[in-house]
Amino acid sequence: HKEYRRQRQMCIRDRSDSNPIPATEINAIGQPCPMPLLLLKRHLKKADHQVLLLKSSDPHSEIDVLRYCELHQLSCQLIRVSEHEFHYLIES
Repeated sequence: HKEYRRQRQMCIRDRSDSNPIPATEINAIGQPCPMPLLLLKRHLKKADHQVLLLKSSDPHSEIDVLRYCELHQLSCQLIRVSEHEFHYLIES
């Protein structure tokens, strides 16, 4: 749970500034496929540069989210909180 606490406070520093950008949380826990990915896409449409923390319990989200981020050249860090909880830190 040490990793989880670190993740909750996670933010990314803007490349052009030393101010941290707080991650916007997207809670897709309990949502079946393809909802985690659809919620991510919805948030990505809102702004050009943002940091998102997507929380999912769907085991298929790992393939969907990582592939989507790769295709769209988004930075994505996966943290497996447990066997049934996945967190993705995504920077657009």
